Amino acid sequence: MSSVQPSQDTSTIEGTSTKGVVAEGVAQFAGIMLCVVAGFQILEGIVAIANDSVLVKGLKYTYKFDVTAWGWIHLAIGVIALAIGIAIVTGRTVGYLGGIAVAALGALSNFAFLPYYPLWSVTIIAFNVLVIWALCRVLGRDRVTEDYYSE
Repeated sequence: MSSVQPSQDTSTIEGTSTKGVVAEGVAQFAGIMLCVVAGFQILEGIVAIANDSVLVKGLKYTYKFDVTAWGWIHLAIGVIALAIGIAIVTGRTVGYLGGIAVAALGALSNFAFLPYYPLWSVTIIAFNVLVIWALCRVLGRDRVTEDYYSE
């Protein structure tokens, strides 16, 4: 006799839902992509610090900083994001929490960086939203198992 009821969803039999598996995969992808984006932010920061005439200055904007200041901001966020990306890939809870924080910070800083590189900034903001979703989903699944809600 089988212990599985015909009306029971087979995706949660072993305690792992399809959403959980997708979120775990996206979290690993997010960790790797956070490392890649961190590398780009580090390079972008170095370029802005070394030669700020490389970046095109757009329209006047409320959140206007000197390009060299943006270089230091991107360099700092890049170094922090690299360390957190490595922690996410290794599956550390502090990495997930730090990943949420650095993704939110990255989204905010790229919103303020919109006049300099609009397409790149919007792309990074969208990626950061995906990272926040995935890491929150994984943290939520780790804290409360799917069986908690099935009772």
